[in-house]
Amino acid sequence: GIMTTHVFHRNPKLELPTAVSAQGIYITDEKGQTYLDACGGAAVSCLGHHPQPIIDATVAQLETMAFAHTGFFTSQPAEKLAAKLAAHAPTGIDKVYFVSGGSEAVEAALKLAKQYFLEIGLPDKSHIIGRRQSYHGNTLGALGSGGNQWRRRQFEPLLPPNMTHISPCHFWRWGAPGETEFDYGQRVANELEAEILRIGAHRVAAFIAEPVVGATMGAVPAVDGYFQRIREICDQYQVLLILDEVMCGMGRTGDLFACQHDEITPDIVCIAKGLGAGIQPIGAMLCQGFIYDAIVGGSGFFQHGHTYIGHPTACAAGLAVLDVLTETPLLNQVKQQGDLLQTRLREALGSHPWVGDVRGRGLFIGVELVQDPSTKEPLDSTLKVAAKVKAQAMHYGLMCYPMAGTIDGQHGDHILLAPPFIVKDQDITAIVERLTNALDTVYSEVAAVV
Repeated sequence: GIMTTHVFHRNPKLELPTAVSAQGIYITDEKGQTYLDACGGAAVSCLGHHPQPIIDATVAQLETMAFAHTGFFTSQPAEKLAAKLAAHAPTGIDKVYFVSGGSEAVEAALKLAKQYFLEIGLPDKSHIIGRRQSYHGNTLGALGSGGNQWRRRQFEPLLPPNMTHISPCHFWRWGAPGETEFDYGQRVANELEAEILRIGAHRVAAFIAEPVVGATMGAVPAVDGYFQRIREICDQYQVLLILDEVMCGMGRTGDLFACQHDEITPDIVCIAKGLGAGIQPIGAMLCQGFIYDAIVGGSGFFQHGHTYIGHPTACAAGLAVLDVLTETPLLNQVKQQGDLLQTRLREALGSHPWVGDVRGRGLFIGVELVQDPSTKEPLDSTLKVAAKVKAQAMHYGLMCYPMAGTIDGQHGDHILLAPPFIVKDQDITAIVERLTNALDTVYSEVAAVV
């Protein structure tokens, strides 16, 4: 039976193995079974589980000065990491607000957007527009700005009321018959303009979106031209563009910032996960100089803060990670190995009776599972295929990230893959083999019942 525990586990009914050590792309449990981490936990462990240079830099900072509260001091790691991020960020992004994770970064972004318009004399601009099937975190503001119905539903009464949602950009699922990818992208981007006009441009503060939608839709990049149109609309109506790169940023898609692929510049961008590579919890909200200047030249104070913002040890880890990402050819490898993984997945699963779509960018890849690939009809949600695939993959020594509710929070299943950037060809072979075995096993079990 389930052992006695005082940990309030994420899912108390699951009996989890106890992880005791990790090396490279593998985690080992106390029974000695190893698991190939093909999802980086949740797209976190981008440099594998024991990146020695990062660990060394973190330990050195711990030995020097673990923590100094930002109400009293700044620190060298925070100053250096901010400078380096600003140097590599999209044009004009030059101020960095450090937090401990993705949800905190998004909360800071939403509050900054609201306060910015207050500072420049437009206090009515307080409405946030997001997209259905996007996910921005689990704190109430982040949850409200995201559009995943399953994660939102029971907390609806607590969520900020002035947040609404437009369509996602997922051509394979929602493109109309005969519609080109480009035309589809323009059509769903123009929903932003319609929503701004419905609410009143004088009331809309920001639009928030993931450049590549991660956890809740399964590594779906926007079609070409979509974000250019979004940027135009935001400029036209004086709406801030907030990009959530918590999952897709920091090299995951092959560019340091995912929006670099779309050749657009956000007003605010949120990062986390890969920034600390799992060695320390760290996130950041980065903004354009003009937003920062409005605060400094106005009230002079961003009315926000957490105990652990700018934590020196976390910043030292982030700086060491950023050094690796910017000063080695690793991001080229992300593109190459991502292409290889997608190719291998298509070869192995292209004719699988459940596989509808293989998509993604860099080492951020989604496999969408359907009942019928020709009609794209989803699997029966009561079969709980995503959960079964996750359990079966673990049995085969593979960590992947399956999710249900891909289409609307209730229907649809996908498997997200986000392996460490250091994966080699033979690792990719192992990932594809183990995933195929897991999928085949679940398929035969379900088919036998049905």
